[in-house]
Amino acid sequence: MKTKRGALNPGDGPPCCGSVLIIVLWIAFGLVALALYFAAAMGLELRASEQRFAGLQAELAIQAAAVHVSNLLARVEQPGWPPELVAQECEDVAVGEARFWLMGRTDLAVWGDVPAFGLVDEASKLNLNTATRQMLERLTNLIAAPEVAAAIVDWRDPDGEAQMNGAEDPVYLRLNPPYRCKNARFESVDELRLVYGVTVDLLYGEDANLNGILDANENDGDATPPRDNRDGQLQPGLWEYVTVYSRESGLARTNVNDRQSLALLLQSQFGNDRANQILLQLAMGGGPGGPGGPGAATAGFTNLMEFYLRSGMTAEEFDQVYPWLTTTNGVVEGLINVNTAPEAVLACVPGIDVDGAAALVAYRLGRQNPRASLAWVVEVLGRERAAQAGPWLTARSSVYSADVVALGRQDRGYRRVRMVFDASEGAPAIRYRQDLTHLGWALGARIRQALEEQREQRARLEFVRSSAGRP
Repeated sequence: MKTKRGALNPGDGPPCCGSVLIIVLWIAFGLVALALYFAAAMGLELRASEQRFAGLQAELAIQAAAVHVSNLLARVEQPGWPPELVAQECEDVAVGEARFWLMGRTDLAVWGDVPAFGLVDEASKLNLNTATRQMLERLTNLIAAPEVAAAIVDWRDPDGEAQMNGAEDPVYLRLNPPYRCKNARFESVDELRLVYGVTVDLLYGEDANLNGILDANENDGDATPPRDNRDGQLQPGLWEYVTVYSRESGLARTNVNDRQSLALLLQSQFGNDRANQILLQLAMGGGPGGPGGPGAATAGFTNLMEFYLRSGMTAEEFDQVYPWLTTTNGVVEGLINVNTAPEAVLACVPGIDVDGAAALVAYRLGRQNPRASLAWVVEVLGRERAAQAGPWLTARSSVYSADVVALGRQDRGYRRVRMVFDASEGAPAIRYRQDLTHLGWALGARIRQALEEQREQRARLEFVRSSAGRP
Protein backbone atom coordinates (compact mmCIF):
# COMPACT_ATOMS: atom_id res chain seq x y z
CA MET A 1 0.00 0.00 0.00
CA LYS A 2 1.43 3.29 -0.93
CA THR A 3 1.75 6.16 1.52
CA LYS A 4 1.01 9.72 0.81
CA ARG A 5 3.87 11.96 -0.26
CA GLY A 6 5.52 13.54 2.74
CA ALA A 7 4.14 11.04 5.19
CA LEU A 8 6.53 9.40 7.65
CA ASN A 9 7.09 5.74 8.06
CA PRO A 10 6.05 4.42 11.45
CA GLY A 11 9.74 3.80 12.42
CA ASP A 12 11.03 7.22 11.45
CA GLY A 13 11.61 9.88 14.18
CA PRO A 14 11.33 13.63 13.94
CA PRO A 15 14.13 15.12 11.80
CA CYS A 16 15.26 17.47 14.65
CA CYS A 17 16.05 14.76 17.23
CA GLY A 18 19.66 14.34 16.15
CA SER A 19 20.34 18.06 16.41
CA VAL A 20 18.82 18.23 19.88
CA LEU A 21 20.98 15.35 21.03
CA ILE A 22 24.10 17.10 19.78
CA ILE A 23 23.09 20.34 21.49
CA VAL A 24 22.42 18.50 24.75
CA LEU A 25 25.80 16.79 24.57
CA TRP A 26 27.55 20.12 24.01
CA ILE A 27 25.70 21.68 26.91
CA ALA A 28 26.63 18.75 29.15
CA PHE A 29 30.25 19.02 27.99
CA GLY A 30 30.24 22.74 28.75
CA LEU A 31 28.78 22.19 32.19
CA VAL A 32 31.37 19.51 32.94
CA ALA A 33 34.15 21.82 31.70
CA LEU A 34 32.83 24.65 33.87
CA ALA A 35 32.63 22.31 36.85
CA LEU A 36 36.18 21.15 36.27
CA TYR A 37 37.35 24.75 35.80
CA PHE A 38 35.71 25.94 39.00
CA ALA A 39 37.02 22.89 40.86
CA ALA A 40 40.55 23.62 39.67
CA ALA A 41 40.13 27.31 40.51
CA MET A 42 38.87 26.45 43.96
CA GLY A 43 41.78 24.06 44.43
CA LEU A 44 44.23 26.80 43.45
CA GLU A 45 42.42 29.24 45.72
CA LEU A 46 42.57 26.74 48.56
CA ARG A 47 46.31 26.24 48.09
CA ALA A 48 46.80 29.99 47.81
CA SER A 49 44.81 30.49 51.00
CA GLU A 50 46.93 27.88 52.76
CA GLN A 51 50.05 29.67 51.52
CA ARG A 52 48.78 33.04 52.71
CA PHE A 53 47.81 31.57 56.04
CA ALA A 54 51.25 29.96 56.41
CA GLY A 55 52.83 33.29 55.48
CA LEU A 56 50.86 35.05 58.21
CA GLN A 57 51.98 32.39 60.66
CA ALA A 58 55.60 32.95 59.61
CA GLU A 59 55.25 36.71 60.06
CA LEU A 60 53.82 36.17 63.54
CA ALA A 61 56.73 33.81 64.25
CA ILE A 62 59.12 36.62 63.31
CA GLN A 63 57.35 38.91 65.76
CA ALA A 64 57.71 36.21 68.39
CA ALA A 65 61.40 35.92 67.49
CA ALA A 66 61.84 39.66 68.08
CA VAL A 67 60.40 39.30 71.59
CA HIS A 68 62.52 36.19 72.10
CA VAL A 69 65.75 37.99 71.15
CA SER A 70 64.88 40.96 73.36
CA ASN A 71 64.44 38.58 76.30
CA LEU A 72 67.77 36.87 75.53
CA LEU A 73 69.60 40.20 75.53
CA ALA A 74 67.82 41.38 78.67
CA ARG A 75 68.73 38.34 80.74
CA VAL A 76 72.56 38.61 80.53
CA GLU A 77 74.23 38.36 83.91
CA GLN A 78 76.40 41.46 83.47
CA PRO A 79 76.13 44.35 81.00
CA GLY A 80 78.05 43.74 77.81
CA TRP A 81 78.34 39.98 78.23
CA PRO A 82 77.07 37.91 75.32
CA PRO A 83 73.83 36.00 75.82
CA GLU A 84 74.34 32.30 76.43
CA LEU A 85 72.46 30.55 73.63
CA VAL A 86 71.57 26.89 73.30
CA ALA A 87 70.33 25.18 70.15
CA GLN A 88 66.73 25.16 71.37
CA GLU A 89 66.77 28.98 71.56
CA CYS A 90 68.00 29.75 68.06
CA GLU A 91 67.42 26.70 65.86
CA ASP A 92 64.02 25.39 64.75
CA VAL A 93 62.14 27.18 67.54
CA ALA A 94 58.43 26.28 67.52
CA VAL A 95 55.77 29.00 67.67
CA GLY A 96 52.47 27.15 67.43
CA GLU A 97 52.40 25.55 63.98
CA ALA A 98 55.19 27.86 62.78
CA ARG A 99 58.89 27.86 63.60
CA PHE A 100 61.91 30.11 63.20
CA TRP A 101 65.69 30.04 63.00
CA LEU A 102 68.24 32.71 63.93
CA MET A 103 70.94 32.75 61.26
CA GLY A 104 74.36 33.48 62.76
CA ARG A 105 78.09 33.20 62.21
CA THR A 106 80.80 31.24 64.02
CA ASP A 107 84.55 30.71 63.88
CA LEU A 108 84.01 26.97 63.75
CA ALA A 109 81.98 26.97 60.52
CA VAL A 110 84.28 28.81 58.16
CA TRP A 111 82.20 29.44 55.07
CA GLY A 112 80.90 25.89 54.77
CA ASP A 113 77.56 24.71 53.43
CA VAL A 114 75.99 24.19 56.87
CA PRO A 115 74.38 27.27 58.47
CA ALA A 116 75.41 28.56 61.86
CA PHE A 117 72.70 29.71 64.25
CA GLY A 118 72.70 32.49 66.81
CA LEU A 119 72.97 36.27 66.98
CA VAL A 120 75.52 38.33 65.04
CA ASP A 121 77.58 40.74 67.12
CA GLU A 122 77.68 44.11 65.37
CA ALA A 123 80.83 44.95 67.34
CA SER A 124 82.59 42.16 65.46
CA LYS A 125 82.72 44.42 62.40
CA LEU A 126 84.36 47.65 61.26
CA ASN A 127 82.17 50.69 61.77
CA LEU A 128 81.86 52.66 58.51
CA ASN A 129 81.50 55.91 60.45
CA THR A 130 84.60 55.57 62.67
CA ALA A 131 87.14 53.32 60.94
CA THR A 132 90.15 55.17 59.59
CA ARG A 133 91.06 55.16 55.94
CA GLN A 134 94.01 52.89 56.69
CA MET A 135 91.75 50.36 58.39
CA LEU A 136 89.28 50.45 55.50
CA GLU A 137 92.13 50.06 53.02
CA ARG A 138 93.30 46.90 54.78
CA LEU A 139 89.80 45.48 54.58
CA THR A 140 89.05 46.47 51.00
CA ASN A 141 92.47 45.29 49.92
CA LEU A 142 91.32 41.78 50.83
CA ILE A 143 88.57 42.21 48.25
CA ALA A 144 90.89 43.72 45.63
CA ALA A 145 89.52 47.28 45.78
CA PRO A 146 91.75 49.40 48.08
CA GLU A 147 90.82 52.65 46.30
CA VAL A 148 87.24 52.30 47.57
CA ALA A 149 88.39 53.22 51.09
CA ALA A 150 89.02 56.83 50.05
CA ALA A 151 85.57 57.07 48.46
CA ILE A 152 83.98 55.72 51.66
CA VAL A 153 85.73 58.36 53.77
CA ASP A 154 84.75 61.12 51.33
CA TRP A 155 81.13 59.99 51.45
CA ARG A 156 80.94 60.30 55.25
CA ASP A 157 83.17 63.32 55.96
CA PRO A 158 81.49 66.77 56.13
CA ASP A 159 83.80 68.57 53.69
CA GLY A 160 83.66 68.66 49.91
CA GLU A 161 87.35 68.09 49.29
CA ALA A 162 88.21 64.76 47.72
CA GLN A 163 91.01 62.70 49.18
CA MET A 164 93.59 61.09 46.96
CA ASN A 165 91.72 58.50 44.85
CA GLY A 166 88.52 59.61 46.53
CA ALA A 167 85.25 60.97 45.13
CA GLU A 168 83.20 64.10 45.79
CA ASP A 169 80.43 65.97 43.93
CA PRO A 170 82.32 66.42 40.61
CA VAL A 171 82.54 62.61 40.30
CA TYR A 172 78.96 61.83 41.35
CA LEU A 173 77.44 64.56 39.16
CA ARG A 174 78.94 62.90 36.08
CA LEU A 175 77.09 59.66 36.76
CA ASN A 176 73.83 58.68 35.08
CA PRO A 177 71.64 59.55 36.87
CA PRO A 178 73.69 62.19 38.68
CA TYR A 179 73.52 62.77 42.43
CA ARG A 180 75.59 64.47 45.10
CA CYS A 181 78.05 63.06 47.61
CA LYS A 182 76.29 62.72 50.96
CA ASN A 183 79.06 64.21 53.15
CA ALA A 184 77.36 62.82 56.25
CA ARG A 185 77.34 59.67 58.33
CA PHE A 186 76.30 56.30 56.94
CA GLU A 187 72.84 55.27 58.08
CA SER A 188 72.99 51.68 56.83
CA VAL A 189 75.47 49.32 55.25
CA ASP A 190 73.38 49.10 52.06
CA GLU A 191 74.10 52.80 51.59
CA LEU A 192 77.49 51.67 50.31
CA ARG A 193 75.78 50.96 46.98
CA LEU A 194 75.74 54.73 46.43
CA VAL A 195 79.48 55.14 47.01
CA TYR A 196 81.54 55.54 43.87
CA GLY A 197 83.41 52.37 42.97
CA VAL A 198 81.31 50.04 45.14
CA THR A 199 79.71 47.42 42.89
CA VAL A 200 77.20 44.75 43.82
CA ASP A 201 79.93 42.13 43.48
CA LEU A 202 82.22 44.10 45.79
CA LEU A 203 79.52 44.70 48.38
CA TYR A 204 77.99 41.21 48.55
CA GLY A 205 80.71 39.02 47.02
CA GLU A 206 79.62 35.50 46.17
CA ASP A 207 77.11 35.42 49.02
CA ALA A 208 74.06 36.41 46.97
CA ASN A 209 71.52 35.63 49.70
CA LEU A 210 73.70 36.88 52.59
CA ASN A 211 73.38 33.71 54.65
CA GLY A 212 77.08 33.03 55.23
CA ILE A 213 77.11 29.59 53.62
CA LEU A 214 78.05 28.32 50.18
CA ASP A 215 74.88 27.57 48.20
CA ALA A 216 74.81 25.66 44.90
CA ASN A 217 74.38 28.79 42.75
CA GLU A 218 77.38 30.37 44.50
CA ASN A 219 79.72 27.63 43.36
CA ASP A 220 78.83 27.10 39.70
CA GLY A 221 80.96 29.69 37.91
CA ASP A 222 78.92 31.87 35.56
CA ALA A 223 76.09 29.36 35.11
CA THR A 224 73.75 31.23 37.48
CA PRO A 225 74.11 34.52 39.39
CA PRO A 226 76.18 35.54 41.25
CA ARG A 227 79.49 35.28 39.47
CA ASP A 228 81.86 33.07 41.43
CA ASN A 229 85.21 31.37 40.98
CA ARG A 230 83.87 27.87 41.61
CA ASP A 231 86.58 27.06 44.15
CA GLY A 232 84.32 25.49 46.77
CA GLN A 233 84.79 28.38 49.22
CA LEU A 234 82.53 31.34 49.82
CA GLN A 235 84.11 34.73 49.16
CA PRO A 236 82.05 37.29 51.10
CA GLY A 237 81.85 40.97 50.26
CA LEU A 238 82.14 44.13 52.33
CA TRP A 239 78.64 43.58 53.75
CA GLU A 240 79.94 40.74 55.90
CA TYR A 241 82.58 42.85 57.64
CA VAL A 242 81.14 46.34 58.15
CA THR A 243 78.42 47.93 60.25
CA VAL A 244 77.06 51.30 61.36
CA TYR A 245 75.55 50.11 64.64
CA SER A 246 78.43 49.17 66.95
CA ARG A 247 78.30 51.32 70.07
CA GLU A 248 79.09 51.02 73.76
CA SER A 249 77.64 53.05 76.60
CA GLY A 250 79.21 54.08 79.89
CA LEU A 251 75.78 53.94 81.53
CA ALA A 252 75.81 52.25 84.98
CA ARG A 253 79.58 51.73 84.85
CA THR A 254 82.47 53.22 86.81
CA ASN A 255 84.58 55.76 84.96
CA VAL A 256 88.22 54.93 85.63
CA ASN A 257 88.99 58.64 85.35
CA ASP A 258 86.93 59.26 88.49
CA ARG A 259 89.38 58.36 91.28
CA GLN A 260 86.78 58.27 94.04
CA SER A 261 84.31 56.01 92.21
CA LEU A 262 87.14 53.78 91.04
CA ALA A 263 88.41 53.40 94.60
CA LEU A 264 84.97 52.31 95.81
CA LEU A 265 84.71 49.70 93.07
CA LEU A 266 88.20 48.29 93.68
CA GLN A 267 87.62 48.12 97.43
CA SER A 268 84.34 46.25 96.96
CA GLN A 269 86.03 43.73 94.67
CA PHE A 270 89.51 43.29 96.16
CA GLY A 271 89.48 44.81 99.65
CA ASN A 272 91.18 47.97 100.90
CA ASP A 273 94.80 46.78 100.78
CA ARG A 274 94.78 45.55 97.20
CA ALA A 275 92.67 48.50 96.05
CA ASN A 276 95.22 50.93 97.52
CA GLN A 277 98.05 49.09 95.77
CA ILE A 278 96.32 49.44 92.41
CA LEU A 279 95.51 53.09 92.99
CA LEU A 280 99.10 53.78 94.00
CA GLN A 281 100.34 52.04 90.85
CA LEU A 282 98.06 54.18 88.73
CA ALA A 283 99.22 57.35 90.48
CA MET A 284 102.89 56.44 90.00
CA GLY A 285 102.23 55.81 86.34
CA GLY A 286 100.74 59.25 85.89
CA GLY A 287 97.16 58.04 85.72
CA PRO A 288 94.06 59.81 86.97
CA GLY A 289 93.88 60.83 90.59
CA GLY A 290 97.62 61.50 90.84
CA PRO A 291 99.00 64.64 92.47
CA GLY A 292 95.65 66.36 92.14
CA GLY A 293 94.04 64.16 94.80
CA PRO A 294 90.76 62.23 94.73
CA GLY A 295 88.48 63.19 91.89
CA ALA A 296 90.93 65.74 90.55
CA ALA A 297 90.72 66.59 86.87
CA THR A 298 93.83 65.14 85.26
CA ALA A 299 94.80 63.73 81.90
CA GLY A 300 92.54 60.67 81.92
CA PHE A 301 92.64 57.25 80.34
CA THR A 302 91.25 57.08 76.83
CA ASN A 303 90.77 53.31 76.70
CA LEU A 304 90.63 50.37 79.10
CA MET A 305 93.68 48.63 77.60
CA GLU A 306 95.78 51.59 78.67
CA PHE A 307 94.21 51.45 82.12
CA TYR A 308 94.97 47.74 82.48
CA LEU A 309 98.58 48.04 81.37
CA ARG A 310 99.24 50.80 83.91
CA SER A 311 97.20 49.40 86.79
CA GLY A 312 99.41 46.44 87.69
CA MET A 313 96.35 44.21 88.00
CA THR A 314 96.56 40.53 87.16
CA ALA A 315 94.55 39.17 84.24
CA GLU A 316 92.14 37.50 86.66
CA GLU A 317 91.61 40.74 88.59
CA PHE A 318 90.96 42.72 85.42
CA ASP A 319 88.50 40.06 84.24
CA GLN A 320 86.64 40.49 87.51
CA VAL A 321 86.15 44.26 87.30
CA TYR A 322 86.14 44.78 83.53
CA PRO A 323 82.33 44.57 83.04
CA TRP A 324 81.88 47.57 85.35
CA LEU A 325 84.59 49.85 83.91
CA THR A 326 84.45 52.59 81.30
CA THR A 327 86.46 55.59 80.20
CA THR A 328 83.47 57.77 79.36
CA ASN A 329 80.08 58.70 80.72
CA GLY A 330 78.67 58.83 77.21
CA VAL A 331 78.58 56.50 74.21
CA VAL A 332 81.58 55.26 72.23
CA GLU A 333 81.06 54.10 68.65
CA GLY A 334 83.14 51.74 66.58
CA LEU A 335 84.89 49.59 69.18
CA ILE A 336 85.66 46.10 67.87
CA ASN A 337 84.95 43.10 70.07
CA VAL A 338 88.12 41.03 70.09
CA ASN A 339 86.12 38.03 71.33
CA THR A 340 83.89 37.86 68.25
CA ALA A 341 85.57 39.68 65.35
CA PRO A 342 86.81 37.51 62.46
CA GLU A 343 90.42 37.51 61.30
CA ALA A 344 89.67 39.83 58.39
CA VAL A 345 88.41 42.54 60.76
CA LEU A 346 91.05 42.09 63.45
CA ALA A 347 93.79 42.34 60.81
CA CYS A 348 92.61 45.91 60.10
CA VAL A 349 93.23 47.11 63.67
CA PRO A 350 96.50 49.02 64.22
CA GLY A 351 99.04 46.90 66.07
CA ILE A 352 97.42 43.57 65.23
CA ASP A 353 97.98 42.94 61.50
CA VAL A 354 97.49 39.58 59.77
CA ASP A 355 99.74 37.49 62.00
CA GLY A 356 98.29 38.91 65.19
CA ALA A 357 94.72 38.38 63.96
CA ALA A 358 95.38 34.70 63.27
CA ALA A 359 97.01 34.30 66.69
CA LEU A 360 94.09 35.98 68.48
CA VAL A 361 91.45 33.83 66.78
CA ALA A 362 93.43 30.64 67.42
CA TYR A 363 93.86 31.58 71.10
CA ARG A 364 90.21 32.37 71.74
CA LEU A 365 89.03 29.17 70.06
CA GLY A 366 91.00 27.18 72.62
CA ARG A 367 90.05 29.36 75.57
CA GLN A 368 87.61 28.05 78.14
CA ASN A 369 86.34 31.42 79.45
CA PRO A 370 84.35 33.30 76.79
CA ARG A 371 83.74 36.23 79.14
CA ALA A 372 87.33 37.28 79.64
CA SER A 373 88.34 40.92 79.40
CA LEU A 374 91.02 42.45 77.19
CA ALA A 375 93.79 41.04 79.38
CA TRP A 376 94.31 37.95 77.21
CA VAL A 377 95.13 40.16 74.23
CA VAL A 378 98.30 41.25 76.03
CA GLU A 379 99.29 37.60 76.47
CA VAL A 380 98.97 37.02 72.72
CA LEU A 381 100.31 40.27 71.25
CA GLY A 382 102.59 41.62 73.96
CA ARG A 383 102.30 44.95 75.75
CA GLU A 384 103.48 47.22 72.94
CA ARG A 385 101.18 45.88 70.22
CA ALA A 386 98.28 45.56 72.65
CA ALA A 387 98.68 49.21 73.66
CA GLN A 388 98.61 50.23 70.01
CA ALA A 389 95.43 48.26 69.37
CA GLY A 390 93.78 49.24 72.65
CA PRO A 391 91.89 52.36 71.46
CA TRP A 392 89.95 50.22 68.98
CA LEU A 393 89.19 47.15 71.08
CA THR A 394 86.53 46.02 73.51
CA ALA A 395 85.55 42.69 75.04
CA ARG A 396 81.83 43.29 75.36
CA SER A 397 78.90 43.99 73.08
CA SER A 398 75.48 45.57 73.33
CA VAL A 399 74.26 45.60 69.72
CA TYR A 400 73.31 42.41 67.90
CA SER A 401 71.60 41.64 64.62
CA ALA A 402 69.08 38.82 64.39
CA ASP A 403 68.63 37.30 60.94
CA VAL A 404 65.28 35.53 61.41
CA VAL A 405 64.05 32.86 58.99
CA ALA A 406 60.50 31.60 59.61
CA LEU A 407 58.13 29.00 58.16
CA GLY A 408 54.41 28.54 58.73
CA ARG A 409 52.37 25.34 58.87
CA GLN A 410 53.53 22.45 56.70
CA ASP A 411 56.81 24.37 56.16
CA ARG A 412 55.19 26.94 53.88
CA GLY A 413 55.02 30.73 53.84
CA TYR A 414 58.80 31.34 53.94
CA ARG A 415 59.74 34.72 55.44
CA ARG A 416 63.08 36.28 56.38
CA VAL A 417 63.73 39.53 58.27
CA ARG A 418 66.94 41.02 59.66
CA MET A 419 66.66 43.17 62.78
CA VAL A 420 69.29 45.07 64.77
CA PHE A 421 68.82 45.16 68.56
CA ASP A 422 70.54 47.84 70.65
CA ALA A 423 70.84 47.19 74.39
CA SER A 424 73.60 49.72 75.04
CA GLU A 425 71.40 52.04 77.09
CA GLY A 426 69.07 49.65 78.87
CA ALA A 427 66.19 47.62 77.48
CA PRO A 428 66.88 46.21 74.01
CA ALA A 429 65.36 48.28 71.21
CA ILE A 430 65.07 47.51 67.50
CA ARG A 431 67.14 50.06 65.58
CA TYR A 432 66.79 48.60 62.09
CA ARG A 433 64.55 46.16 60.26
CA GLN A 434 65.02 44.82 56.73
CA ASP A 435 62.95 42.26 54.83
CA LEU A 436 65.23 39.75 53.11
CA THR A 437 62.57 37.32 51.90
CA HIS A 438 63.27 38.26 48.29
CA LEU A 439 66.80 36.84 48.55
CA GLY A 440 65.40 33.31 48.56
CA TRP A 441 66.03 30.23 50.65
CA ALA A 442 68.70 30.87 53.31
CA LEU A 443 68.82 27.67 55.36
CA GLY A 444 70.88 25.63 52.93
CA ALA A 445 70.25 22.41 51.02
CA ARG A 446 70.62 20.09 54.00
CA ILE A 447 67.86 21.69 56.04
CA ARG A 448 65.61 21.83 52.98
CA GLN A 449 66.12 18.10 52.47
CA ALA A 450 65.48 17.40 56.16
CA LEU A 451 62.25 19.42 56.03
CA GLU A 452 61.09 17.50 52.95
CA GLU A 453 61.80 14.20 54.69
CA GLN A 454 59.83 15.35 57.73
CA ARG A 455 56.94 16.38 55.48
CA GLU A 456 56.90 13.00 53.76
CA GLN A 457 57.01 11.25 57.11
CA ARG A 458 54.05 13.28 58.37
CA ALA A 459 52.13 12.45 55.18
CA ARG A 460 52.78 8.72 55.66
CA LEU A 461 51.67 8.88 59.28
CA GLU A 462 48.51 10.74 58.30
CA PHE A 463 47.77 8.13 55.62
CA VAL A 464 48.24 5.29 58.14
CA ARG A 465 45.95 7.01 60.64
CA SER A 466 43.25 7.67 58.05
CA SER A 467 43.50 4.07 56.79
CA ALA A 468 43.22 2.68 60.31
CA GLY A 469 40.03 4.65 60.85
CA ARG A 470 38.22 3.18 57.83
CA PRO A 471 35.42 0.60 58.50
